[in-house]
Amino acid sequence: MSLIAREFAMKDLGNLSYFLGINVSRNSEGLFLNQTKYASEIIERADLVNCNPVKTPVDTNGKLSSSKGKPYSNATLLRSLAGALQYLTFTRPDISYAVQQIGVAAPIHADPHPATVFLGDNLISWSSKRQPTVSRSSAEAEYRGVANVVSESCWICNLLLELHVSFSKATLVFCDNVSAIILIRKSYSTSTHQTY
Repeated sequence: MSLIAREFAMKDLGNLSYFLGINVSRNSEGLFLNQTKYASEIIERADLVNCNPVKTPVDTNGKLSSSKGKPYSNATLLRSLAGALQYLTFTRPDISYAVQQIGVAAPIHADPHPATVFLGDNLISWSSKRQPTVSRSSAEAEYRGVANVVSESCWICNLLLELHVSFSKATLVFCDNVSAIILIRKSYSTSTHQTY
């Protein structure tokens, strides 16, 4: 903490109690996380404050569909609520199935190849976003995904270097698409043999 404080203007606010919609409380066994306040805000936004609670918030026999039935009148609000509920599953994995079913009815068009960055065994960055252009092949989509991960990794490495954290190992980027790997290797060998 003192090392970081020498580099940046900081203020110690004491023990963490609330961060990004997550309440944090401590006991002898460790930390307890909950999103009660965040869940209440979602209920208010959906105008469901006066609804009766149920044990399982979805009919396990019924199936929602994006192509059948009457479409929801406010698709933007529905997608926003679906995204908010996905964030709620961090502390409420029991509603994951119901949230997944909402995602079927209100698809959130995102990159099917999310970028994840680990520092050691710790996940420190995750992103999934709509690509600005349509890929012509899975290899092109994977190639764009790898480019995003490399860009994110470079930014994180530079940030850690500014914090005087040294590296003993190279950054590894994984890709499971053979065509994308061949394309990456060709791009790399071409760029390293160019004369300027």
